[in-house]
Amino acid sequence: MVKRIKMRTLLIGGCITLFFLVLVIRIFFIQVVNGDKWQDEAAGLIDRQQTIKASRGTIMDRNGNVLATDSPAYTVSVNPLLINQFGLEDEVTKKLSVLLKKNESEMRALVTAKKKNGEFFQQREVRTEGYKISPELAGKVEELREELKDKYKAQNAIVLTQESKRFYPKETLASHVLGYMSRDGKAVNGLEVSYDDVLTGTDGFLNYQKDAKGTKLPDSQDNYLPPKNGKNLKLTIDDTIQFYIEDAMKEAVAKYNPLSMTVIAADPNTMEILGMANWPTFDPNTYADTPDQRNFINHATQSIYEPGSTFKIVTLAGAVEEKLFDPNATFESKPVRIGGYTIGDNGHSYGEISYLEGVKRSSNIAFVNLGYSMLGGERLRHYIDEFGFGKKTGIDLPSEVASPIKPLVYKSEIATAAYGHGLVQVTPIQQLAAISAVANGGKLIQPHLVKEIINPNDGSTEVVKPKVVRQVISKESSKLVSGYLEQVVADQTKGTGRNAYIEGYRVAGKTGTARKVINGEYSKNKDVVSFIGFAPVNDPKIAMLIVIDQPDGGNVGGGTAAAPVFKKVVSQTLQYMGVPKDTVKTADDKTKPVVQAKAPDLSGKTAKQARSQLLSSGIAYVTLGQGENVIRQYPQAGALMNFGQRIYILTEESSKMKIPDLTGESLRDALEVLSLMKVGVKVKGEGFVVKQKEQVSGEERTVQLTLQTARAAVTGIADEAPDASEPDKKQGKGAASGDEVTTEGKDSSGTTPKSQTKTENNQSERSDGTTREGTSLP
Repeated sequence: MVKRIKMRTLLIGGCITLFFLVLVIRIFFIQVVNGDKWQDEAAGLIDRQQTIKASRGTIMDRNGNVLATDSPAYTVSVNPLLINQFGLEDEVTKKLSVLLKKNESEMRALVTAKKKNGEFFQQREVRTEGYKISPELAGKVEELREELKDKYKAQNAIVLTQESKRFYPKETLASHVLGYMSRDGKAVNGLEVSYDDVLTGTDGFLNYQKDAKGTKLPDSQDNYLPPKNGKNLKLTIDDTIQFYIEDAMKEAVAKYNPLSMTVIAADPNTMEILGMANWPTFDPNTYADTPDQRNFINHATQSIYEPGSTFKIVTLAGAVEEKLFDPNATFESKPVRIGGYTIGDNGHSYGEISYLEGVKRSSNIAFVNLGYSMLGGERLRHYIDEFGFGKKTGIDLPSEVASPIKPLVYKSEIATAAYGHGLVQVTPIQQLAAISAVANGGKLIQPHLVKEIINPNDGSTEVVKPKVVRQVISKESSKLVSGYLEQVVADQTKGTGRNAYIEGYRVAGKTGTARKVINGEYSKNKDVVSFIGFAPVNDPKIAMLIVIDQPDGGNVGGGTAAAPVFKKVVSQTLQYMGVPKDTVKTADDKTKPVVQAKAPDLSGKTAKQARSQLLSSGIAYVTLGQGENVIRQYPQAGALMNFGQRIYILTEESSKMKIPDLTGESLRDALEVLSLMKVGVKVKGEGFVVKQKEQVSGEERTVQLTLQTARAAVTGIADEAPDASEPDKKQGKGAASGDEVTTEGKDSSGTTPKSQTKTENNQSERSDGTTREGTSLP
């Protein structure tokens, strides 16, 4: 018996010893041999990495008004497991289908979705109707979610996940310039594509340790890498000028019902694009609802056409540069036969007329003589190339096209090219660059749409400077050609561009009407009509091209359909820019001084009504605050305003209101505005504001203004006023250009009238609510 007990004891002890030996060996393998592996596994269970999304850069117009930005969005998901546990399939399917406008059968398939093993899924995203929906729609989904929670205790039957999506607050405004972002976050068309690498940021992350419930551990060792947000783009586009363009286009489209229409405006001195629009258009917020893919074509850079008579500016410029053009010399306007083809003046025979009259009447014979007989094929081709035709302009937009121009070999090819037909194929942006070269003193400049690239991570700014391609014609020739083109508009009897005449401004321009090529032959009733020009001739501020493809109606030419669009947009823009009229023409052909306009009375109006009134009147304005009603305004109602002077409308009393851009304002106006906002002011220099800097001390805000004289503001010759603390080297130690003055917004000194200054950055905030390889014009 004792022996048996001893055996059992030994057996049990041996088993226990063997068990512990196996356990020790196992622990040894886990902790030593495979220690690294299991440590990684453990870390994977407690470590968590959270991605911190970087924001895509904002796109603004030249005045800082937002055109494209990231905004909150929400993705809807359903929990089939929970929904079916509570028996909510029918209710969720029906109500969510109505909210998201999704097919009910497709919604039911999501709500009842199962895995391969027959178990219900715990999460299914509602694509695409529930993907990145607006906050407004998400609010309605949240109401349904709360209803299910309160009624059935089904807390997570529907889930909303916050994300972000691209938002275009001006809707269709400048849509072809901006492009859009697809729902899956890919850039499509426009500047979104051209500057995708600049706008795209780098995501950051946060690593930390968590417990089994997902709660962060108290002694968690965090590893944090902040995101780098994408850079912001400040464009050359002015959204007010863009609005003028698109508004005028709507009128023309309603009247002529064309296949398409394109308008481009630029500063001819820098080739900064001030506005670019196409019709038909689209809303980048709802791009998927666009009915026709042709709406996405940016004809300004992607369509090729025969320009017709607007191209005659090249022939005229070449003839003037070669000193072959005598405006008083005469020729006979009658059909001529060249290279087996008869060329006429579109059914007209004007008889013996001067070449200047030939320019005003857009005589084909006049330009055949200039281009074919005087310049000849080689020199004509030289100027075609010099003005940039046949090559891309290099504008910062994707998919720009250009049609290489074949050698002008045959006589008929030289003759027809002289007046913009035959082998000459152009894009609208090439045309605008060419007329700008005539306007700016003979320089061909690369057009561009981005003015500044701003890095929000470090505050640095990269300024995009104009790029001169080459000198095409001399300054002297430029002035002469400009004067001849002015006659096309100014002569109200013979000038084909007379409908572009603007009282008080000198306008130069050229009309164009080109027959379309259909199935290899010129159509007898389908035209592309256009007008190209600039103003004022003596100091060009804007160059513009209007192209209308196949307008309805008989005898519709560039002077009839396109020139009035030029007149409307340019007259509004010049006033908005603050370009003064020297005189105005009266009915009896006498002149009188321009009378200053009076500031309208905006009292009692909502902010939206005030902005609408000012916009329709062509008055630039800045809104101060986020209120709904106008509290005060400057200048006061009835006060005399200089051309281009801005109105400031105060909509709330708040110390946190954003300081507006006061660049270009006189000291008096700047002080009045800041006084409205109850902001202190420090002043350096005299004249007009060229720089401002906000300073905050406690709850008090002060703005330091740097001013220049009127001459410096107009010409840009002088640098900004030096700091008063720096000695003037020319005057000796201690001398300074101006004393620093501290004021609380009151000014008793007179200043030079604002009409004498060039304002580069007229800021205007408004709420209008309106807003492949190359394709030939359809």
